[in-house]
Amino acid sequence: MKKLLWISCLSYFVIGLAHVVLGSILPVLLEHYDQNYSAGGQLIFSQFSGFLAGVLVSPFLNRRFGKRGGILIATGLLLVSQISYAFLPPWGWMYVIAVAAGFGFGMIEAVIGTIIIAAITEGTAIAMSRLEVLFGVGALIMPLIASPLIAAGWWRLSFLIVAAFSLISLFFWGSRASFGKLQSVLDDRAPRTRPTKASKQSSQVGNKLPYKGKQWVLLGMFIIFFFLYVGTEMSLVNFMPAIFIAKLGISESAAALTVTFFWLAMAIGRLFAGVIAEKITYRAYVLGSCFITLLLFILFPFSEHRIAAFTILILLGLFMSGIFSIALVFSSKLLPGAEETTPSIMIASGGIGGAILPLLTGWSMDHLQVSQTAGMLAVFAAFLFLLSFAAWKLG
Repeated sequence: MKKLLWISCLSYFVIGLAHVVLGSILPVLLEHYDQNYSAGGQLIFSQFSGFLAGVLVSPFLNRRFGKRGGILIATGLLLVSQISYAFLPPWGWMYVIAVAAGFGFGMIEAVIGTIIIAAITEGTAIAMSRLEVLFGVGALIMPLIASPLIAAGWWRLSFLIVAAFSLISLFFWGSRASFGKLQSVLDDRAPRTRPTKASKQSSQVGNKLPYKGKQWVLLGMFIIFFFLYVGTEMSLVNFMPAIFIAKLGISESAAALTVTFFWLAMAIGRLFAGVIAEKITYRAYVLGSCFITLLLFILFPFSEHRIAAFTILILLGLFMSGIFSIALVFSSKLLPGAEETTPSIMIASGGIGGAILPLLTGWSMDHLQVSQTAGMLAVFAAFLFLLSFAAWKLG
């Protein structure tokens, strides 16, 4: 279990890098291609469309190649896509590469998240928060590296750094290391024998979603919740440098560091998120975090000084840090018997939000004032709070 958790943390570190590499260099990337922020939103949309496809296709690839085989395929695709990014092909090809990159880290996240939630029955929130800590570390390191590369004019090397860590992850998953009792779970594949009539009937029963009664209401609420949360987080991360440039007039290289401050706070918060959630209950943690996040988004448009803006940014990172992982565990615990299904549905919902809402944010950056874009993010946070309150009552 420890070995699996360690290698899973490495993979989450890699997808943390991959999640934010575009956002870290987006202003200078768009300037290189002479594109506007709407085109940037379309690029993020393409990446998270691939993310959604990776989450949805992962069960089929897992049945064909096993979970470890699926992770190897996804990591290899992520490696190739990052190398392709670095060559700066014609703009139209960037959308294709973005889909491939999103597919890679989407499948990795879905498969590993499902394995951890299903395998660890006690202290699940702590295990998931450890993964999210490494995700946060990757997400904060990437813009920290990108900033001096932008200043030196070598920003395209950011993609090769993600590729290098993808290669390391690919090596560890591809090694013949044994995972003990979990080995059979990782390498298990669906039987290739021709199905009989009885097995077809059994498969039809098994493929039905294992929800009933009030569980369908909870499922629908959490689908919308993850759609809004991931969409809001990705909008904030990918357009944060642009927002700070327009709002405070800072340089492009300095603006890239805003993502580092945000993810540094995220990583620190995730060190304690699982422990706090286990003590105060999952539902109380999610509700409280969403409420404070809403207050901070309301205050952000009024922050006219750099110190105030960076303070709110850091606080947003702290209080948003555990929402995804704890809500993922919370939804799985509220829907017992569906631990293999619920995480994938929630991550897929997040992938849709991560594709659509940044597209809307990119449009608003081109056609609305920065304060109005920030206000739109506050509206998303308000809905998150209302949904978390409803889940708190129903749970």
